[in-house]
Amino acid sequence: MSIHLTVLGRVDTTAPPLKLPLAAGEVRAGFPSPADDYLEAELDLVAHLIQHPSATYYLRSKGSSMTGVGIYDGDLLIVDRSLKPKPGHIIIMSVDGELTCKRYDMMGNRHYLFAANPEFRPIPLEGRECQMWGVVTHNIHSLAPGFTV
Repeated sequence: MSIHLTVLGRVDTTAPPLKLPLAAGEVRAGFPSPADDYLEAELDLVAHLIQHPSATYYLRSKGSSMTGVGIYDGDLLIVDRSLKPKPGHIIIMSVDGELTCKRYDMMGNRHYLFAANPEFRPIPLEGRECQMWGVVTHNIHSLAPGFTV
């Protein structure tokens, strides 16, 4: 299935909020605007990224089958197991005892898992032992060389 996952742990629901500075305005990917150089507020990333803390855990991805949707080897995935998967969602599922991260969808009347890399074939779910582990809600990956999350 070509993408391996490492379970890192659950959200610490007892940890105090960690608020980081949030700059006002928007960042432009083109010409910079010097007028937006002030802070607007503080942002707690856990509160911003995690809707259901008691049902959320973190995984580390390994492999290249989901690069087409921006999930790369070593990325940190935030997974909510309380969400019901719908077609088009990126999910974590155990298929025949092996954890995988793929896009859940249908082909005709049959359920499949699809990679986001044309080198990988769809995985039919019919006739396989499947266990849903949750819906991937966010993906965090580093843009700085040598820096890992």
